[in-house]
Amino acid sequence: MITQVRGKLVEKNPTYAVVDCNGVGYLLHISLNTFSSLPDTEAVLLYTHLSIREDAHTLFGFINKTEREIFKFLISVSGVGPSIARTMLSSMTSEEIQQAIASENVAVIQSVKGIGAKTAQRVIVDLKDKILKTFDFDEVSVSASNTNKEEALSALEVLGFARKQSDKVITTILKENAGATVEQLIKLALKNL
Repeated sequence: MITQVRGKLVEKNPTYAVVDCNGVGYLLHISLNTFSSLPDTEAVLLYTHLSIREDAHTLFGFINKTEREIFKFLISVSGVGPSIARTMLSSMTSEEIQQAIASENVAVIQSVKGIGAKTAQRVIVDLKDKILKTFDFDEVSVSASNTNKEEALSALEVLGFARKQSDKVITTILKENAGATVEQLIKLALKNL
């Protein structure tokens, strides 16, 4: 199996990239996150996954191993094919997908085009344990967001806002932006208070 491709970036498009490796051009299907991280015309290294079906052999390219791992997890779920997995990686970052699965946020997963309620629930049921085990981020990120929440609440109190009202607004913000920094929380909260 082809695990990575290193070469000169010949063509770059939001859905695919062509990488020249010693005279052989590889067409790699990529996500928008990978597209935005790629340099324009330099030597590149993309981690790959080769999807083999009866009618096609498709090579997918990823900017890092984490994105590739998330892709592999997603396509292991019944009802999620490579194109839906790529759409999901284009809609959200790898970290946002991990956070949505770990926190069982069906709405975030369902917001991806092509994923319905049942598939979103299946993604969570099938992948939550794998995500928590593989990426070992659950307690760290949850405690970080709690710390950020407390700091933002304290700052808003100093600015004269009621803690109870601020708490509701920040809780809502954290549901949509789980990894928000203290500054982002305060800015978003000020718009909603």
